[in-house]
Amino acid sequence: MDFKDEIKQFGDRVEKLKNQIHTEEATKNAFIMPFIKTLGYDVFNPVEVVPEFIADIGIKKGEKVDYAIMREGHPAILVECKHWGESLDPHNSQLFRYFHTTKAKFGLLSNGIVFRFYTDLVEQNKMDEKPFFEFNVTDIKDNQVEELKKFHKSYFDLNNIQNSASELKYVNELKAILNVEFQTPSEGLVRFFAKQIYQGVLTAKLVEQFSGLTKRSLQQFINDLITERLKSALKKENEEEQKAAEQDAVQVAVTNENKVETTEVEKEGFMIVKTILRQKVKHNRIVFRDAQSYFAILLDDNNRKTICRLYLNGSKRYIGVFDDQKKEIRNEILTVDDIFNYSEVLLKTVSNYDSEKVISKVP
Repeated sequence: MDFKDEIKQFGDRVEKLKNQIHTEEATKNAFIMPFIKTLGYDVFNPVEVVPEFIADIGIKKGEKVDYAIMREGHPAILVECKHWGESLDPHNSQLFRYFHTTKAKFGLLSNGIVFRFYTDLVEQNKMDEKPFFEFNVTDIKDNQVEELKKFHKSYFDLNNIQNSASELKYVNELKAILNVEFQTPSEGLVRFFAKQIYQGVLTAKLVEQFSGLTKRSLQQFINDLITERLKSALKKENEEEQKAAEQDAVQVAVTNENKVETTEVEKEGFMIVKTILRQKVKHNRIVFRDAQSYFAILLDDNNRKTICRLYLNGSKRYIGVFDDQKKEIRNEILTVDDIFNYSEVLLKTVSNYDSEKVISKVP
């Protein structure tokens, strides 16, 4: 499993367990320690991760940080944790006090859901008030995964992270400004655009009129960008589907040789399942085997990895899905489009099979 999958899986785990976590200590054990482990560090090795790291402040002795991630015998990242239900905003000053007393160049403040990374971009050895990198692990974006990967033990490079930290900070702040401007354009932005197309004096009434026009134009511009991206993605998808259809034709021919007729509705059901699973696995890993009584869809052409079974040729139609014990559960469907209602369980089944594959390789 690559780093991206590990982080996504960790985010899913946090979402499922959070309502059962009632204390800060439980948050540390259930969320923070597994997160540090996902970054490649051994949480039970004090050479790599020190819990309750002592960070003395002046005459105050025994001040402790929840965790210190160590590199070459010195703290590299100080980690301060809060209960997942707490807002992080009131606690910035606590990590701020610890930061300048150690050799750590990064501070991490987290409640197990939101993760905020800090450094000293504004003034050396003094932690910035604003994080240069922040994400919600239950809704993490691919570009954020790539940034987080830089903190992984295998890729950690102090200079590399520091060089990108400044850019990240300003990009995030600019994005926040753009978000506000797109929702409610400021007078300055309205006047900037209006002056490009209107040569007269911009009265208050005209500014108000252009404010609405600017907002609508920005929204239409974004919608046009999204539409173009979708068209491009669909074109690529169609090309891949055409290649897949050729492979499916071979499979259908083999099935027909076995005197089992694959109906058009079964082919349609197969394509729907493939469409659902394409976001998780490559299309050529998903195949079908048609039988007299059901239509089976398999992962890696392995009958021990049945994803689902379709029963589409009778007076009533069913989809057979599998629970964690691999027991089949039949559910009646009215049309093949109802297969989309089982997307989550199909994706989970595939993930379970791939997880078994990974586990079986561990000595």
